[in-house]
Amino acid sequence: MRRLPLLLIPAVLAVAACGAGSSAGEPTGRTAAAAAGVRLVKLGTFAAPAYVAGDPTDARRVFVVEQAGRIRTIDGGAVRATPFLDIRSAVTSGGEQGLLSMAFAPDYATSGRFYVYSTDRDQRERVVEYRRSAHDPARADPASARTVLVMDDPEPNHNGGQLQFGPDGLLYIGTGDGGGGGDRHPYPGNAQNLRSLLGKILRIDPRRSGSRAYAIPRGNPFRTRGGGVRPEIYAYGLRNPWRWSFDRRTGAMVIGDVGQDRYEEVGYRNRGAARGRNFGWRVWEGRSRYTSGQKAAHPVFPQLAHSHARGWCAIIGGYVVRDPALPALAGRYVYGDTCEGHLWQVRLSQKGARGDRTVPGLDRVGPVSTFGEDRRGRVYVATTDGPVYRLAAG
Repeated sequence: MRRLPLLLIPAVLAVAACGAGSSAGEPTGRTAAAAAGVRLVKLGTFAAPAYVAGDPTDARRVFVVEQAGRIRTIDGGAVRATPFLDIRSAVTSGGEQGLLSMAFAPDYATSGRFYVYSTDRDQRERVVEYRRSAHDPARADPASARTVLVMDDPEPNHNGGQLQFGPDGLLYIGTGDGGGGGDRHPYPGNAQNLRSLLGKILRIDPRRSGSRAYAIPRGNPFRTRGGGVRPEIYAYGLRNPWRWSFDRRTGAMVIGDVGQDRYEEVGYRNRGAARGRNFGWRVWEGRSRYTSGQKAAHPVFPQLAHSHARGWCAIIGGYVVRDPALPALAGRYVYGDTCEGHLWQVRLSQKGARGDRTVPGLDRVGPVSTFGEDRRGRVYVATTDGPVYRLAAG
């Protein structure tokens, strides 16, 4: 079997353990030249940044998730020396494992609840609830940890890792197919197996429900199926949905699913239209058959696919830009790839993709690791070697 490209933070590549080595707000020399009204503003340099999120209560505060297990804070343009949260002692990191994302509850302003997705010391995937410190809004209370969901993961790669609260106020969780190559798990493979939580988008209400750690929403498509089918499943047939998002204006779900040997893909479904859908993996990769002799029930195909033959290896899903201060990208989905290294833009609908091209005027950014969005709709991008940028008008 050919060696799989490392996904995420490809080896991760060098976990350059650098602190905030650059001045916040400094335009980078290689990308500061604006064309078509877009430039990148460098906010700082971090150790293997895996995710970026804006504070829903304070537009001046941005959080950077570091793969090794820390969440750092950029507050009013300055990087705070003290982490928001440090759980390095509870996290296995390296390769595609680590602290992978965070999401704030819709009532964060009053409850202080937020959630993280990480690989624990037993190499299982874990969703944990924390609360903001009662004394410092730029700090979390580590003692508030409450485990919400634990998933066995047979191999160290293909962990998914994205958490997002949807327009319905529920928590959506993207999981990988369990690793290895070709979803090489017992028939029909984890992604097509409705008795497995792997290779899925899950949807839960993460608040405690009686004696249960979370509740199953009434509208989940397999809630009453029985027979061992997991009621948490919202959509399935995914290989490694490392980064996906909701369009903050329309509620559409856009999924960047990391491919196997040939294609990197983006799937788009209108608000609510991903419910119960089968995205086809391991039977299909992109629009091409991957596994012979196996069927996928009613698969939906991606709106966009990029070939490994053109230098792609691990797609990094981004966001549909709704930042009113960035009209050059209004309504366009911005995304990238760890190997290809440019920022790309495209108009998406359930019918297809139009105008797929690089963002003009920006040099190759480098090995992209993640995107993020803040409360104003501003979009951020990070690379595996440490820099975190904000997309800004030129």
